[in-house]
Amino acid sequence: MTDKRARLELTDEGKVARVYLAAPKANIVDIAMMEDLTEILDGIADRRDLVAVVLAADGPNFSYGASVPEHLPDQIGEALAGLHGLIGRFLELPAPTIAAVRGQCLGGGLELVLACDLILAEETARLGAPEIKLGVFPPAASALLPTRLGGGRAAALILTGTTWTGSKAAAAGLVTRVAPEGELDAVLDTWLSEEFLPCSPTGLLHAARAVRRAAQRAVAEQLPELERQYLEELMAEPDAVEGIQAVLDKREPHWSSGGRD
Repeated sequence: MTDKRARLELTDEGKVARVYLAAPKANIVDIAMMEDLTEILDGIADRRDLVAVVLAADGPNFSYGASVPEHLPDQIGEALAGLHGLIGRFLELPAPTIAAVRGQCLGGGLELVLACDLILAEETARLGAPEIKLGVFPPAASALLPTRLGGGRAAALILTGTTWTGSKAAAAGLVTRVAPEGELDAVLDTWLSEEFLPCSPTGLLHAARAVRRAAQRAVAEQLPELERQYLEELMAEPDAVEGIQAVLDKREPHWSSGGRD
């Protein structure tokens, strides 16, 4: 178990499942981590006694994002498929899902968070989709962010690669609740105790199913086309590889003058 990149804890008399990204401090969402998370979620998929599933992380940061080397052409297809499947599993869990975010929450880490029903973040957390700075875009975030923010605010995050603090993300409607720095766990425990533990697991299951319909439609109808665009069109462009290689080489990218005809 020591080599696992994700872990599960059952708390509150087994009514709350806490799933942790367990590869600090960066908690990179690579293929190995996605496999571990998938195994964990499959193991709780039939737990009708749960009142909440928490997605959290060990260390000072939620996640720096996906693995940069796995964005190269020989691995990106597997990485996108793994993330797609993992998001689908979050959207089928039998209880409300809460992402608990501190520190950096970027790229693939943010896409995992977007698969959750509710987001709790520290005021000083940093949430963003910086893929455009690598010459690419985030397919899952492109599908899911508009369901939470509308098209304009989603576009602002994706097209500029900016990051929002937890407080700014809450003001925009992305984050459900904020916690003071250093108090994420205490605020989460109070929220669970007051709002979820007293509720019927059956009622919460059906309510979660009801509120996920927009996200499920986005994943079913939009995400496959976005992934096709990424793999067949974007990855045929030189800039898509140049941006990733520049990060690996620790240098500035050299962009082409324009796309292919």
